[in-house]
Amino acid sequence: MRILSIVHGRNARSGIFRHAIEEAGHTLEERSFALGNEPEHVSGYDALIVLGGAMNVHEEDANPWLPTERSLIEEALEARIPLLGICLGSQLLASVAGAEIYRVDEPEIGWYDVEVTPDAADDPLLGRLPQRFTAYQWHSYGSRLPDGAVALATTPVCLQAYRLGDAAWGTQFHCEVTQDICESWIASYDTDPDAVAMGFDQQAARERVTAEIGRWNELGRRLADGLLDVAAERAGVPAGA
Repeated sequence: MRILSIVHGRNARSGIFRHAIEEAGHTLEERSFALGNEPEHVSGYDALIVLGGAMNVHEEDANPWLPTERSLIEEALEARIPLLGICLGSQLLASVAGAEIYRVDEPEIGWYDVEVTPDAADDPLLGRLPQRFTAYQWHSYGSRLPDGAVALATTPVCLQAYRLGDAAWGTQFHCEVTQDICESWIASYDTDPDAVAMGFDQQAARERVTAEIGRWNELGRRLADGLLDVAAERAGVPAGA
């Protein structure tokens, strides 16, 4: 199968998702509206992943490609192509579905406990995760639950995961990050005013990533496998084909 991954920064790549997808024998292609390597269409792909980025959904003046990317998401939704949005990607998906994107009261930067909802028990993606888990986060905005969507995970700060229809998901937490990705974000934390304001500790952040990343990558692989299974079912092929 062919999976399209939309990236928004040179240090915000597909991470553990690329590893899981390629190890399963599939192809992952990274394209980017933000970096000038945009896809022409989403047809011909078996699934779409929309990753995070330093920009925010409302910042169209600085990022004039955002409406075009929204159109790609709309195209995927209309074609019922399995879709997973992560952080900014989740917010873009929610905004396409008419939900409010808002600044959260407390930015979540680092590791935070997430609790899944009862509706996640039989979900093809979130049903693969524990009832409670510690997730890697880096965001100052969140989204309301789109009309008709199902909430799948939360923190006290905001919605953390949802399912829209039967083929689209959003996660606020960064299920794709590897240690290299995390360390690149930690190294450039001072470009984020919210990280600076909260007294971000680089050394403590690096130590926590080293301690947590193996477990976290295993959960990321589970989500990637879930997306592949949904895509394979819709394509009518075995998940490993």
